[in-house]
Amino acid sequence: MGSERIAIFGAGAVGAHVGGYLCREGANVTLIDPWADHVNKMNADGLKLTGLTEAECFTVRPKAVLLDDLPAPGDIGPFDIVFICTKSAQTKQAARTMLPHLAAPDGFMVSLQNSINEPTIAEVAAPERTVGCIASQISVSMWEAGAVRRNVKLGGDEHTVFRVGELDGRVTERVRRVAELLSTVDSAKVTATLMGERWSKLCTNCLRNPVSAATGLATNDCDRDDALRGLAIRLGAEAVAVARAEGHTLNRISKIDPDLLYAAGQGDAAAFKACEDILLAGAERRSDLQRPSMAQDIGKGLKTEIDHINGLVVRVGTTHGIPTPANAAIVEVVKRIEAGEIAPSPAAVQGI
Repeated sequence: MGSERIAIFGAGAVGAHVGGYLCREGANVTLIDPWADHVNKMNADGLKLTGLTEAECFTVRPKAVLLDDLPAPGDIGPFDIVFICTKSAQTKQAARTMLPHLAAPDGFMVSLQNSINEPTIAEVAAPERTVGCIASQISVSMWEAGAVRRNVKLGGDEHTVFRVGELDGRVTERVRRVAELLSTVDSAKVTATLMGERWSKLCTNCLRNPVSAATGLATNDCDRDDALRGLAIRLGAEAVAVARAEGHTLNRISKIDPDLLYAAGQGDAAAFKACEDILLAGAERRSDLQRPSMAQDIGKGLKTEIDHINGLVVRVGTTHGIPTPANAAIVEVVKRIEAGEIAPSPAAVQGI
């Protein structure tokens, strides 16, 4: 598997999923997380992974360390690769925590997160020690300590899940190696257009995450509801408009061509209907249990990434003079739910 010393900082659904597969392949990987029950469960009984096929259902016994008990530099690591898998708001502190544990001179950090956090990591660790990685349509969830469930089929040849890239677009040996490591989890590639990939994922998250979080419904239930499906399309279309203003070339957004999604947002009825058909077809390929990360956070009573997803689109849109009324409205709804003012329900998004 290789001699790299790998740390997964933030062993939530994505971090534990990736760490579990790397562990199964024999990688020297350490999972670091602040949730004591989760760390204790992994150390006592192992990490249980499940998916839609028998080959995806297995248990491994990774090295797991409680964040509060993280040994001093020199007593753990140093790590050649540190995957940052925390929520966006925790990025800077995560990078600061792991910087002393990074191997010199060539150790680096990989943002394996939602939103756009590479600049934050680079501010702490330096741009030359920062790499980005998008996990596209991976759909994993963690509802109990020591267990991760994947809710969609493997990407394989049909869809590349992991896209690894340098901030400056160079294709280097280290991003090739990260892609090689992640190919043991699912399909992976090197990208020379990291920020385009990032904005594509951000647009997908804008379309997917808040609708489920605000309504309390699973993704398929949202897609099968006429009003909620329409709201999702409007959210995604606004995000595409902002990404274009930033100058990024986008990939498909939840299997929708970005040009089609943009046209739907501009009032093209045929494009809107085509987007609806794609979302409805997607519901037939997905587990009815699937809920995006933001909805999982709401279900656990945790603060969401709404400010770093839809809120980011609103802020960047403002700098370009692009209106984003649907995104702005759903940010306020999710914040009210976080504050306990209202409960998640379809009624919470009526009028958006």
